[in-house]
Amino acid sequence: MRVPFEQLYGELRRVLLKEGFTEDRAELSARLFAEASRDGFYTHGLNRFPTYLEYIRKGFIDIHAVPEKVEGMGAVERWDGRRGPGNINAYLSMRRAIELSRTYGMGCVAIKNTNHWMRAGSYGWQAAEAGCIGICWTNTLPNLVPWGAEERKIGNNPIVLAVPREEGPVILDIAMSQFSYGNLNAYSSRGEALPVAGGYDGEGRLTNDPDQILASGKLLPIGYWKGSGLSILLDLIAMMLSGGRSTYEVGLDEGEQAVSQVFLAFDTTALSDRNMLKEKLEHVIDDLHRSMPAQGHRDVRYPGEDTLRRRDDHMRNGIPVDPQIWQTVLDA
Repeated sequence: MRVPFEQLYGELRRVLLKEGFTEDRAELSARLFAEASRDGFYTHGLNRFPTYLEYIRKGFIDIHAVPEKVEGMGAVERWDGRRGPGNINAYLSMRRAIELSRTYGMGCVAIKNTNHWMRAGSYGWQAAEAGCIGICWTNTLPNLVPWGAEERKIGNNPIVLAVPREEGPVILDIAMSQFSYGNLNAYSSRGEALPVAGGYDGEGRLTNDPDQILASGKLLPIGYWKGSGLSILLDLIAMMLSGGRSTYEVGLDEGEQAVSQVFLAFDTTALSDRNMLKEKLEHVIDDLHRSMPAQGHRDVRYPGEDTLRRRDDHMRNGIPVDPQIWQTVLDA
């Protein structure tokens, strides 16, 4: 089932207005959800929207909370998200990091007491479209097992790295789990096995069965011990820069709320050799595209390359939606 972008955005905005959002905040939050589905990230677009509403109604998210600056140290600022809507807080944080980069060459905003930011890559695109290199990450509740452990103690702590490019930015949007919970649920709903092992079954054996992984709750970190270590460091840095909660503390509450996040922006428009750097960037992309594809692969692409293709298709032909979830929104 496909739905035009404007209709999807309009219905999400309508529901948020009914929930009590002000018009400008409803428009921003709804647009970020709709754009996530438009770009093919359904698990953090429309499919995540019912959980968003559930968290609002449970009081985990304060729809009227506006972030406030707590401390400034030149190019580095600390903010308190006051448990407001995560995608709004994240957008405002990256916007402030970009503003700081215009003055200092780089800007860093660390925010505490915020909520799930939905599609992580949204804020990489935001930075890249402003001509900035963007880096941002968040901690989460403990949903991964550290390397060599049996219990979930670390977060999948998504991180985004973005490089601006006129023909389409290069954007990496990854979590520290081999597969996100959203992807596991998507494979499960389609009745498909994962292409590679993504976690452990109840007996502690590696498996590519998404249902067994969801049942055990033991997701595999990317790169085994490397992903485990990276998760721990991202959590500690976010906690220290923001003055907020760690993954351990987030796990003490119901659901996932009051997390810590970091947003970095580097202003490339101020670089004296930016034109030469643009040429070098294209040489890298061209060389990558000339790679001989391995068996079973159609071509070699840079991170984020497929996003523009999906976006064009969905804007012309409508955005694929889950009929049940779409009906839930229409009924809201």
